[in-house]
Amino acid sequence: MRRTKEILTAVGTLACAVGIGFVMQSSDTAEQRYGAAEKQRPVASNGALLEVEGITLTSATLDSEIALPLPDAQVTKAAAPQGLPPAPESHGVAITAACDITADAQAVAAAMVKLALDAACLPNERLTVHHNGMIFTEVTDDKGRLNVTVPALAEEAVFILAFGNGDGAVAQTTVPELSDFNRVVLQWKGAAGFELHAREFGADYGDAGHVWSGAPRDMATAVLGEGGFMIRNGDTDVAEPLMAEIYSFPVAAAAQEGDVALSVEAEVSKSNCGLEIEAQALELRGTDQVKTQNLTLAVPDCDAVGNFLVLNNLLQDLKVAQN
Repeated sequence: MRRTKEILTAVGTLACAVGIGFVMQSSDTAEQRYGAAEKQRPVASNGALLEVEGITLTSATLDSEIALPLPDAQVTKAAAPQGLPPAPESHGVAITAACDITADAQAVAAAMVKLALDAACLPNERLTVHHNGMIFTEVTDDKGRLNVTVPALAEEAVFILAFGNGDGAVAQTTVPELSDFNRVVLQWKGAAGFELHAREFGADYGDAGHVWSGAPRDMATAVLGEGGFMIRNGDTDVAEPLMAEIYSFPVAAAAQEGDVALSVEAEVSKSNCGLEIEAQALELRGTDQVKTQNLTLAVPDCDAVGNFLVLNNLLQDLKVAQN
């Protein structure tokens, strides 16, 4: 399904000041882009283009109010995008004597990692998962267990699973397939409304090559070299969760060559209208170090609810060469 309405470009000094493409689209345009399901989205009252100000890009780390385990508990916070904590000697390490907590990491297909946490003394408890600058919120089940699949961002992958009371565990595994993939992470806190979009090889919104949370594909697509896939980590059922969307493309097994257009988008909603919202982007290309940049965006007032803010050039498009 293709867009039929012209994209409007934001006015003022915003776009040229930060060097990124920034547009706002109406709810009618959103329906053309995302499909009939968007008919339920609220429509802006006037449909007029608003002047938007306040985008800031920095290299700072994403702030988190969730406490990490104490340093004397054998865990240190990993600086984004590098500076991982020392790798534990064993595959899974408990880091507190008061509560028997263990974690295990296992590399699986598509450079993904299966994490398993066992914390019987902490059922239904919020925790954060940290990995090479990526961070997201999860919750244990009623038996204190957690099983989650996470895209690796380092070949020697170290994961910190931290509870708010200082308890937690560390797990490590080797991910030899990581160099076969390019990865892009978009992470944020709460109901900011951010979305990561990838349009492969000239695909338009709604086409088969448009990959986003509404059409994420699965790991099999990448394993077969047919295209990329997206996964979202984080539990939206908790208050102010830390969320991460990760797009992975199998550059080593790509069946065709060309570009993958990447964009960051945010819907203007009742939860974010008139506020400043923040996100962080992590980009991993081949054997390069993870590139990190933060985004601070001033959302238009609430009469623009239902519109979308689109940042076309915040992320560098992927260049894919056929092997």
